[in-house]
Amino acid sequence: MTLEQRVGQVLMVSSPVTGADADSLYALDTLHVGNVFMKGRSTAGQAGIAAVVQAATAHVNGARTAGVRPFVATDQEGGLVQIMRGPGFDTMPEAIEQGQLAPDVLQADATRWGRQLASVGVNVNLAPVLDTVPSAAFAPQNAPIGAFGREYGYTPATVSSHGVAFAKGMLAAGVSPAVKHFPGLGRVTANTDIAKDVTDNTTVRNDPYIAPFRDAVNAGVPWLMIANAYYPKIDPKNLAPFSSVIVKDMVRGDLGFKGIVVSDDICDAVQVSAVPVSERGVDFLAAGGTVALCTNEALLPQMYAGLLSAAKDPGFAATLDAAALRVLEAKSAAGLIG
Repeated sequence: MTLEQRVGQVLMVSSPVTGADADSLYALDTLHVGNVFMKGRSTAGQAGIAAVVQAATAHVNGARTAGVRPFVATDQEGGLVQIMRGPGFDTMPEAIEQGQLAPDVLQADATRWGRQLASVGVNVNLAPVLDTVPSAAFAPQNAPIGAFGREYGYTPATVSSHGVAFAKGMLAAGVSPAVKHFPGLGRVTANTDIAKDVTDNTTVRNDPYIAPFRDAVNAGVPWLMIANAYYPKIDPKNLAPFSSVIVKDMVRGDLGFKGIVVSDDICDAVQVSAVPVSERGVDFLAAGGTVALCTNEALLPQMYAGLLSAAKDPGFAATLDAAALRVLEAKSAAGLIG
């Protein structure tokens, strides 16, 4: 596998769920990007969405990626965060409502929802949310999670029991769940997608609110997403996606997680806007990340070029190769090679 193909394996580019555009096709055809995130909203149902997914993923094949097929992800949490809808897809309740179900009932529901995703070619769901919002009273102030009912409850125990049930259901359907957003967004008041300087001044390294993530790792989840927030009581020098303390020391060390560490979007997110796009993928991998997610396909070439340039350094080249190998091992286990 060439250097360009290895760089492609550690990137995930967005492609509209209503149909690939020129920028997403450039990333797939020319830059050899090996993973796709279906973004936006569609009510075309299983038949229509399956055709779109198949058309996009057909560009990730053959010589472009050395015969390695893509991870195809989407956001199918429930409530307002459900990208794929229409005939063949259930209307999923928001997580705060899922949290009222018995865990075994939720697991069965999630298995059904996962099968609906698998039927259209999706093999990774960027869910469940394992962020704990401290209280119902605080939820409206918690812009990224509580304001949208994306939390399973208001204690780590409730979030853990229901988030893990959702994750197990996805796994039973053959879809890899990506638990998010480590180490938690339940205590912030601004949304990293649309605001900068989003800071959690409470969470510490061995915080009780990390328990749902630990439980999910112990349950065998294969993907974990890093939040874009700043956690000064954990790492006063770096935002979470660029923090080796958070990714290497906590996720790999404290939790013992051996799967794929994916970033939240580090292209459009205002929180990371002070960092040049060309440096964001490099900094994420250097911190210990595996797959950098870019939900603005027009910016993907800058991230790709940054990784390619940084790989001229033997030390970073080794880091890149290790991340690419982790992706390839996961794809082998998922039957995406050969």
